[in-house]
Amino acid sequence: MLKLREFRVCGEGFGRWMSSAVMSFGDGSQGALGLPTTVTGLVGDAYEPTRVPGLPSDVTSVNAGHYHSLAVTSQGQIWSWGRNNESQLGRGLLAPRDSWNEPKRVQGLDKVRVCAAFASGVISAAIGDDGSLWVWGRSKRGQLGLGKGIVEAVVPSRVEELAGEKIAKVSFGWGHALAETEDGNLFGWGYSADARLGKVGNSFETSPLDSNAGISENRGQLSSSTFEVAEKLVLEGMEKEESMPIVWEPCLVEELHGVEVVDIACGLDHSLVLCRNGALLSCGSNIYGQLGRVKQDLGMLPVDISLIPVSIASGLGHSLAICKVASSDTMGNATSIVSWGWNHSSQLGRTGPENAPLLVEGLGEEIPVSVSAGRVHSVALTSEGEVWVWGCGKNGRLGLGSSCDEAEPILLDSLQGCEVLQAVSGFDHNLVLIAE
Repeated sequence: MLKLREFRVCGEGFGRWMSSAVMSFGDGSQGALGLPTTVTGLVGDAYEPTRVPGLPSDVTSVNAGHYHSLAVTSQGQIWSWGRNNESQLGRGLLAPRDSWNEPKRVQGLDKVRVCAAFASGVISAAIGDDGSLWVWGRSKRGQLGLGKGIVEAVVPSRVEELAGEKIAKVSFGWGHALAETEDGNLFGWGYSADARLGKVGNSFETSPLDSNAGISENRGQLSSSTFEVAEKLVLEGMEKEESMPIVWEPCLVEELHGVEVVDIACGLDHSLVLCRNGALLSCGSNIYGQLGRVKQDLGMLPVDISLIPVSIASGLGHSLAICKVASSDTMGNATSIVSWGWNHSSQLGRTGPENAPLLVEGLGEEIPVSVSAGRVHSVALTSEGEVWVWGCGKNGRLGLGSSCDEAEPILLDSLQGCEVLQAVSGFDHNLVLIAE
């Protein structure tokens, strides 16, 4: 029977029965690895999982933003390190730049017992044990959700619009955000072009980044799958989006009235929503086929997937889902990973049509219990506590000791012998939580 690895988030007794450590690997240029600087004052990449020093021994969960990292302890504290250009580390305005790579406790949450942490490229968020949502950082696209025109919060600030809700999970894209409540409601805010928030207003507006907006003339370039061309298209689109719509405060997603939501995942400019009834919905940009559906209409519509998803993840332009699959094991259901979307560096872990959800067959008989997606790589944790990686290996982001890409899942064997509790990806770095 499938048994998810269990660890307490706000448990009083965590320290009495186990201690933990955080390891990191991948791109260290922004300090997101939490590793010491070299004698030259530079923070290098880590090509294999390396222990992050300076953290408490009771970390219960980790989360990776695009370029920074967060860790939550059993005492309800939250620690941060990495990029701080937008004050997303929660250290105030005077934190010296050469200390950003050092894990330090977030300031301003002394009266909040944090249960979970989430992050985007420019925003950090914490959920309190009372279901409250706290945010900090800087976003001109309303990703803070603190009210019209509020683009910066140097210290953690409560999202008052959600004060009557108990928040269970938050997911951030490049400029948009989704929040799932304990009773299954879905709220969205931030940059709303391409209906990446679903229907939260009276109309949908198309972004220059949408697959139907000016992409046809670049079709030949995209088919060459050059990373530089793809990034250029995204950046050009961003420049054109200045006048696009922003939802400044969390709003209930109208399309899902009466439908219970159980998981959410935001990519750079698309969203996935998993419902209790097994339906998997997608919305937003489809420039890379990341919506996984033939129907191109704007709004939250079903992904063309034949299996039953149990959890989801989104990278920059690709999507992943852990799904139930038939098994000869009479003790319960097995699971496998389905992928679709951008496949520039084999981050889908398979061949075949990129815009169609298809099984990642390279995992064989492994049973994945969690999956995470970076910019152009993917990471999975199995029921045996093993970590499997695939996609782009640049800067050591696969942890295999090299910069080589991997077209299929490969075991991260340097973690064998470790009891891995969690494995998550930022854009170009990864965090692994292990029991000690």
